[in-house]
Amino acid sequence: MKKSLKVIMGDIEVDRDLKLLLTIGGLYSLGIFLSNTFVNIYLWKQSGDFIDIAFYNLAIFILQPLTFILAGRWAKKVDRVIVLRLGVIFLSLFFMAVLLAGERAATYNIILGGLLGIGYGFYWLAFNVLTFEVTEPETRDFFNGFLGLLQSFGGMIGPVVAGYVISRMEEFRGYTVIFAISFSLFAMAVVCTLFLNRRSAKGNFSFRRIFDERKNNLAWKRILYAHSFQGLREGIFVFIISVWVYVVTQSEFALGTFNLVFSGFSFVFYYLATRFIKPRMRKWSIFVGGLSLFLSIFLILVHMNYTTLLIYAGIIGMSYPILFVPYSSMTYDVIGKAWNAAEMRIEYIVVRELFVNLGRVSSIVLFLITVPLFSAESAIPYLLVIAGAGHFIIYFFIKEINIKTPETDREHVALGQQLSDEENR
Repeated sequence: MKKSLKVIMGDIEVDRDLKLLLTIGGLYSLGIFLSNTFVNIYLWKQSGDFIDIAFYNLAIFILQPLTFILAGRWAKKVDRVIVLRLGVIFLSLFFMAVLLAGERAATYNIILGGLLGIGYGFYWLAFNVLTFEVTEPETRDFFNGFLGLLQSFGGMIGPVVAGYVISRMEEFRGYTVIFAISFSLFAMAVVCTLFLNRRSAKGNFSFRRIFDERKNNLAWKRILYAHSFQGLREGIFVFIISVWVYVVTQSEFALGTFNLVFSGFSFVFYYLATRFIKPRMRKWSIFVGGLSLFLSIFLILVHMNYTTLLIYAGIIGMSYPILFVPYSSMTYDVIGKAWNAAEMRIEYIVVRELFVNLGRVSSIVLFLITVPLFSAESAIPYLLVIAGAGHFIIYFFIKEINIKTPETDREHVALGQQLSDEENR
């Protein structure tokens, strides 16, 4: 490990906490990408009802921002490492609960979703904060790049391996094996957190002050509204598309291949976007990425089969980096220029997360209201068009934001991948 890092880094020293945080991030990525795509299918095969899956995801998107608020307070009052450890522990408990519930998991969909949402909230708040604290200017590019590589590797390998294993075993045995592996990976991550140096915190947690800051800062207000429309698409797309792939193919391996195509294109285009999208091109890039994501929906609505679904996977794999690399850079630039950003960084991240999940919850609530009134087959295409416009609408909020900054996109690319993480999860 030390030798390989030296080849990548040259003579730059990498401390133990940075290596441990990368290891935890890698275990998280592999564990989540290995299993989480298939939890929705696991529930679908048990209940055959979109409503049960919607409530599972609704529980995630309600508990996640609430936990973010609590985690933000504890990150300032207690210790960032303890918050990270809690996140990994709750993620481990989620997979343990899925294993214990077995073929009755759909009955406990809200409890399972709540556990996962709590895990996400603790984990991502602490991981984002620790990323800033364990890296220095000379190691930040390495950390972001290496983390992005681990995330992309997990996104490409995890689903297709899981799909193969599940498809080769009878009934639900394959799911049990994959969920058990994920639980083991998170248990290893818990052990890794025990070796991180404790990081005591200080300062007041001023969530309400930063929430109200949108009244004083027009750029902050616009970026928050943009994030709520980002969430609008992610709310229902995170489960409907994966279920459709399974319904069309009746194969978990085909779903794994779909995710492999998406992650492969995403990996290549994150690299290209980081290299070639300059700050002056950000708004144009966000427009193009958002428009292509919106138009791609009509490909599968007009003629849906496995071939068109794979083409759709490739298109969104290209489009997400084109949108999210400049969008995440603009988001963090707005935060960086906002009132008291250095001291209130945690609060800005928490408020942003609140608005993203507001959009996700709105999307699923709309789904839960509409589907019982009409048949799912007739309602879902219209809901996909309405919610799918969310990423395109982002442009109309950010187009008036003007912030003069140096060209720092490379430092933000890993954060851009984290912003789109919910779609991958």
